[in-house]
Amino acid sequence: MVSGQQGWAGDSTPPHSAAPRSQKQSSLVRPYAVTGGRTAPRMKFAMEALVSSVTSEYQDISLLSPEYQAIIQLTRNVRSVAEISALLRQPLGVVRVLIADMASEGLIRVHQPALDAGKPDLNLLERVLSGLRRL
Repeated sequence: MVSGQQGWAGDSTPPHSAAPRSQKQSSLVRPYAVTGGRTAPRMKFAMEALVSSVTSEYQDISLLSPEYQAIIQLTRNVRSVAEISALLRQPLGVVRVLIADMASEGLIRVHQPALDAGKPDLNLLERVLSGLRRL
């Protein structure tokens, strides 16, 4: 899926292309078919949780599913769950299920944001607010 690779259903359009949906071919595989119809991940994590690949660049991943291969390629650089979902043009729920499965298999590592008694980090909120003000 990354830089010239085909998408999950053979779509050769890059995941971040600006082509309108009406011009794209319809997917041959429905998104939730790749999760076996599951909508809830095995582990809970926030959409801003960071994901990194545990596999080396030289490790053969050709035996893995195309979905797993795409996620591993994307997570060679640390990315958030939401960013992976957007780059793959797949629903967040599907990507969460796949990431949870991959984490349980030891293919990727999920870095959860630290929450103190369920409260978000004040520094994080200030950085987000600062970023929004700059827009």
